[in-house]
Amino acid sequence: MTAAPRTGLLLPPIEAQDVRAKSDRLRRHLSRLRIEPVTEDISALAIELLRDARRHGHKYAVDAVVAATALRSVRPVIVLTSDEDDMRKLCGKTVQVVKV
Repeated sequence: MTAAPRTGLLLPPIEAQDVRAKSDRLRRHLSRLRIEPVTEDISALAIELLRDARRHGHKYAVDAVVAATALRSVRPVIVLTSDEDDMRKLCGKTVQVVKV
């Protein structure tokens, strides 16, 4: 029996790709994810989260979509991020945020 695929977004792994890492490593990680579409509902929630956190612009857009997707996911939810402070502001206490 194989483990259920993890839920994730396609953009963060694409942003995380590094020319120093082997492509097969990224493909292996991506194969363990279930890709979620960015729906109108997720987009609207991401905008609301950005406004509530007093953030705007491209720098925070992907984080807001990740946070909105996490908030709409079945609990428990853990978000791994290098930007712990901003993600905590966006996710609140509902989602466990872990710095990597």
